[in-house]
This record gives sequence, C-alpha cells and structure tokens, in this order.
Amino acid sequence: MDDDPLIWLARPQTGDEELAEVAAVLASGRLTQGPKVVEFEALVRERVGTERAFAVTSATTALHLSLAALGIAPGDEVLVPDFTFPATANVVVQQGAVPVLVDIDLATFAMDPADLERRITPRARAIIPVHPFGLPADMDPIMAIAGAKGLPVIEDAACALGATYHGRATGSIGLAGCFSFHPRKSITTGEGGMITTSDGALAERIGLLRSHGGVREGGRFRFEAAGYNYRLSDILAAVGVAQMRKLDAFLAARRRIAGLYGEALAGLERLRRPVTPPGSTHTYQSYVVLLDAAVDRDAVIARLRAERIETTIGTYALHAEPYFRGAYGYRRGDMAASLAASEGTIALPLHGGMSDDDVALVVDRLAAALA
Repeated sequence: MDDDPLIWLARPQTGDEELAEVAAVLASGRLTQGPKVVEFEALVRERVGTERAFAVTSATTALHLSLAALGIAPGDEVLVPDFTFPATANVVVQQGAVPVLVDIDLATFAMDPADLERRITPRARAIIPVHPFGLPADMDPIMAIAGAKGLPVIEDAACALGATYHGRATGSIGLAGCFSFHPRKSITTGEGGMITTSDGALAERIGLLRSHGGVREGGRFRFEAAGYNYRLSDILAAVGVAQMRKLDAFLAARRRIAGLYGEALAGLERLRRPVTPPGSTHTYQSYVVLLDAAVDRDAVIARLRAERIETTIGTYALHAEPYFRGAYGYRRGDMAASLAASEGTIALPLHGGMSDDDVALVVDRLAAALA
C-alpha cells in the first residue's frame, strides 16, 4: 500500500519452515498445548541453560505467573525499572502489590543498582530488572543486592533471548527469566512467552498455576489452586520451533545491521549511539539512540514518517504516566535519567530484511532531520 513504510521499524522473518510446522500441527488435530509446546520449551531451555522452561501466552503472563508462583501478595513491594514498557509494572499491580519504580543508568537504559538499593524497604519481596532492548542489565550488583536482602530476582528478558552477561545467558541469572515472542523480538510466535528457571519448587508452582491450578489424575483434574489459563497453543509453538532453528542467523543479521548503524552514525552530532559494556552481548531487539536534550524527538519521528521511514520512541518513563502518578503519587521528574531517556530516545528500523542501502537511507534522513 502507498501509505506503508518504505522501511519498516520491524518485520518478522518467516517462511516455508514455519508453514510446514504449522501445517503438521493442523493435520495432527492437536491444536492446544501438546507435543510442539514440549519441543519448543526444550529448545529454549537448552539455549538458556536452565532445567525447566514453560511456554505461556506472552511475556506479560510469564511475569505475572512468576510473581503469582512466588506468592507475591497485596501490600508487598516489587522493584522494577522506571524506563520500561508498562507490562513490567502492571503485573505487580495485578497481584495487588506495589510497584516501586527505580531510576536507570542513562548510559545503558538499565536499572541503576545504586538507586535500587536506596529504594528497598522492609516490604520489598522481589526485584524485576529489565534487559532493555536486548542489552543485559548489570546483573552482578543487582544479584548481590538481592542476595543481601533475601529477595528473588525475576529477569524481564522479553527482548533478550540470545543475549549473554559475562558468559551467562539472560534468563538463567535470576531465579527465573521471562521472554517474549512478539513480532519485534529475536524470534516470534506472533504472541507468546516463556519462563525459564532451575528452581524446582518454583517450577512446580508455575506448572500448576499455568493450567487452572489443576493436576491431571485418572482421566480428570484435581484442582489444588486458583490458577490461570496461560497455556500456549501447539500452533504457535510450531512457529517457535522453526524460529528457534534460525535464532543464531537472526541474531547475526541484527548485529550486522547494528554494526552498520554504529559506523554510519559515528560522525553524526546531536545523538548518542547505544553501548554494549564489556562482558555483555546485545540482541539489538531495537537500535535505540539518545538525542540531545535540545532536539525535538517527536518532530524527528514525524519527519522520518513523512519520508516513509518507520521509527518510534524508545519506551516509557512509568513515573510520568497518568496511572502511576495517580495511584502512587509520583511526580514527573522523580526519575531524572528515565525521564530523559523517555523524552530523548528513538528506535531506528532494524530487522533481518534490511539491506545496507536501507541503513544508509535511514542515516541520511536522520542526519537531515537533525540538521
């Protein structure tokens, strides 16, 4: 269509392999959670290096199920970074608990360990660091703080399947990790998520709560908890199986394009390129640059849209959003680094279907918009 972008922000890479996997499931007649879910879980579990993996309907339900399995209850506090998609904090609210927002390190966009430590109170029950845009958060200090306070850590690894932190896969560092398979992520199932963990007690509880709290026995269920229906279908898992076989190729393509951006943007003033600290690997779920404070970020997005180049904001400063201001008394500016990131970041197009010429065109038009 004429109004479609010339260069899309993101486009999932699917083909004959996914079609064949889905066709096989449809022919089998087993469409709900079944053998393809088991296969998909095994592929993710082996990649992450945990003992268990549970496919669910989204990263949001993965986070919610993890908190429910931990027994997070009304009045409990869960610490989350302020610069994130609202789902990270919404799942805390859905448990009746209180999301305690933590400022970020503006260099990496990840949770600031020093601010995390300052905001922990005796009511704290868990920490959810986010791996922003596919870059691992600085997990060693976060885990040290959590260990000293006796708090479990749930990694929001929605964007980070395939990333590593000092040789450890994201999703294997905390008590559990939660991944997304939305079309903008490293692999996609359309919608879907996964919880990874090596904690036996947590795994048992997740398995129970994922499917209505029921245990199958003698051809029927025995219901031991008020659970949820967070099961992934075999149709979507079949797509995930095919996608997992391509994960390394997808990541290589993303990192190559990110490298092209890095070189092309090196001499461009009025923006800061993303960084990858030593010891970490990045998935580049998004290539997010930080514009100078004097630049009108929204005007740049509009200018690029007029050129049919699709971009978007990095993500949100939750403390500045109406719900979190009204419910918890935050004031705009309480998290200075997060607010600067929310107002100044722009995600550039990045997907495996991009050519070198596409990258050059994006950079050329971005430079013109910043001139």
